[in-house]
Amino acid sequence: MSAPQITFYFDIGSPFACIAFHALRTSPVFAKCDIHYVPVSLRDLFQTCQNTPPLAVKNKFQWINRERIYWARRFQVPMSEAIPEGFPAPTSNVQLALSLLATQFPDNLVPIVDRLYRGFWEEGNSKVLTESGFAAVFESELGAENAKQILDQFKGTKAKAILDGNTRQVFTSGAFGLPWFDCVNAQGEKEGFWGIDHLGRLVDFLQLDASLDKSFRVLL
Repeated sequence: MSAPQITFYFDIGSPFACIAFHALRTSPVFAKCDIHYVPVSLRDLFQTCQNTPPLAVKNKFQWINRERIYWARRFQVPMSEAIPEGFPAPTSNVQLALSLLATQFPDNLVPIVDRLYRGFWEEGNSKVLTESGFAAVFESELGAENAKQILDQFKGTKAKAILDGNTRQVFTSGAFGLPWFDCVNAQGEKEGFWGIDHLGRLVDFLQLDASLDKSFRVLL
């Protein structure tokens, strides 16, 4: 019997993807899962789906911001109650760089994503999403030579093709927002899930033990 599999699609600009990223990495519920992390463009996904960004919908942003704080506290994610300065900040460049990173230095993807999420959503530092900001993170984690390899190429056609392909993949799977999870259970059955508030259904589908983490009680 194979281990449960989760493909997790994310964009640094999404607070709920940040919460999900933290839960997948730290909750004992997911300890036995094979998890694959895939950077996508939330902006392009919204455009493909003709999904209106939350800021453009009256009352929706206020609701989402309350939910952001609730779920961050629920899953013990270090997240600032204040919205990061400059939100929503452009994430195209950092997502391009992460897409290239995932193919060339996959073992470094999760540590770098963790630092970027913490910089933006915990510290409220929107500069971490600029080229100079994320370059410093890449250099710290990869070393100067390997980081240069990514930073010299992320604006090229290869990185764009990877990010576009990832975004088409999550759209084809059924996504219209983030976080999105493609899951395969031990029986080989497949299903997709959207949103941090659907983690309970995801856990049920993968036949995981939600009792290992009290954060899941509200989802059951």
